[in-house]
Amino acid sequence: MANKNKTVELLAPAQNPACAKAAINCGADAVYIGASSFGARKNAGNNLADIEELVRYAHKFNVKIYVTVNTILNDNELNEAVRLIYKLNKIGADAIIIQDMGLLNSKLPDIELHASTQCNIRTKEKVQFFEKLGIKRAILARELNLNQIKEIKDNSDIELECFIHGALCVSYSGQCYMSAFIGGRSANRGECAQACRKKYSLIDKKGNIITKDKYLLSLKDFCAKDYIKELIEIGVTSFKIEGRLKDEIYVKNVVLYYRNLIDEICKNKTSEGKIYSDFTPDINKTFNRGYTSYFLNKKEDILSIDSPKSKGEYLGKVDFVDKKYFTINFSKTTKINSQDGLCYLSKEGLKGFLVNKAEENKIFPNNIQPDLKKGVEIYRNQDIEFENKIKNSKTKRLIPVSFEIKESEVILSDGKNKVSLKIETAEFAQNKEKMIENIQKCLKKTGDSIFIAEDIIFKTEKIPFMPVSKINEIRRTLFLKLENLRLENYKKPKGTKITPASYTEKTIDYRLNVHNKKAFEFYKKCNVEPTEFSLEKTGNFKNKEIMRSKHCIRRSLNLCLKNNPKNKEELFLIDEKNVKYPILFDCKNCEMAIIAP
Repeated sequence: MANKNKTVELLAPAQNPACAKAAINCGADAVYIGASSFGARKNAGNNLADIEELVRYAHKFNVKIYVTVNTILNDNELNEAVRLIYKLNKIGADAIIIQDMGLLNSKLPDIELHASTQCNIRTKEKVQFFEKLGIKRAILARELNLNQIKEIKDNSDIELECFIHGALCVSYSGQCYMSAFIGGRSANRGECAQACRKKYSLIDKKGNIITKDKYLLSLKDFCAKDYIKELIEIGVTSFKIEGRLKDEIYVKNVVLYYRNLIDEICKNKTSEGKIYSDFTPDINKTFNRGYTSYFLNKKEDILSIDSPKSKGEYLGKVDFVDKKYFTINFSKTTKINSQDGLCYLSKEGLKGFLVNKAEENKIFPNNIQPDLKKGVEIYRNQDIEFENKIKNSKTKRLIPVSFEIKESEVILSDGKNKVSLKIETAEFAQNKEKMIENIQKCLKKTGDSIFIAEDIIFKTEKIPFMPVSKINEIRRTLFLKLENLRLENYKKPKGTKITPASYTEKTIDYRLNVHNKKAFEFYKKCNVEPTEFSLEKTGNFKNKEIMRSKHCIRRSLNLCLKNNPKNKEELFLIDEKNVKYPILFDCKNCEMAIIAP
């Protein structure tokens, strides 16, 4: 059993530096962010100057910055990606998240490397492979259960990173080629068009419609809040929140929620500073399609079959509908505000409206649809008051410090680092009590600094006489010196030294995602022979498996062959353009595969 008092990391997403700083202020121990190119979220890129500024801000709190360079790269891009990694190393990035093994066959700078979840890491053998290579951290597939994660941890010493919250890809990461097949936008190249959030119909071989126009590949959002303690005990290193395309409100809310939750279980975080928050987080009030713990511990309803949009928090059922208003049977503590966004599921999908006015449980919307009837479940997917509170939040992260006042010197310490400043004064205070009061008052003014003075200790009977302006100058000078010293003393993780190791299989096809010659050569050094290049390179999709998923349509629609062994007819997905996709069911592994026609 792992030590439950071990140090754990809360890892937050950021589409830009503003989101990253918000995450840090709300308690993230590390942030992952995209650079200008080669990240698995193409629309969440950032320039080097912005990342450098972010790195400096983060390191003041001992927060790490990981940069994603986790797309597969063609031969022309590989050298450019290597140059980018050198630049990221120079500006102080702590680690690079990668997918393409061609990078491991290139001369890289002395920087820590993490194997992206896009590497399809879901077995102990795959984790052991990356460990033998020298990779510092493996980011596990979301589909693993607690026992599988424990087995991996018990059989490896590599750092393990697990997702705990956010949107779910229906396919195993790195194994989805559906977007590339449909429109040439490859998920492995950072351009996923989210084919899984589209409508499909399910038919049998004879053309009989089993389910029509439903979101058969759209999953609920992941929420592992009930399993954090078990994951800590297993020995997971890092808890990852998904959401590099989400806004600041989402990031602040979710990060602070998990910061509070983890701190209740384990006080040993990897970063420093106290969080002073002015709002109470609530993950039900932020973007979600309904939550699922996925496969962590038990089988449950994971499909968001009626809509891929956010439902938000459940309010209650409609009691009565009039021409201008309706009533809901929600709790008396629930408050509805004008301009809140409410919604409900209809036959056409998710329908929404704004609240013009609310009188307790009597809601006056901007429109009332004919299908809004008694008994309909109402959700709130935009809580204006809650969002404004987070948007305007002054939540801060501050480093506790202590001042020590001596006869001719002031010392400032954060417990690990210490700076001092000589006091040049011509006289000592006649009214010591008043001078002490002035000094305390001035030194407690932290202003825009990253520090908060918790102790001001006087180690002298002779209190130097100083005007307020002088005390404030001393405080500002010492804060700047300590901030700079913290940055000087920041210890960046050691770099990764790569040593080829035998892969888990001897031959493998396009699903290895080999997109360039150097990746092909690297795998040969690892005693595996790729039989073909990536689908993105060859374009040869016909009859290929373009998605493999732990989600099973049969199971979700109560058609599981384990319960209905005679019901073995072939099934097909039909998309909105009438393209017909055969479905293969791997009942032994309880998996489903979509085949390109």
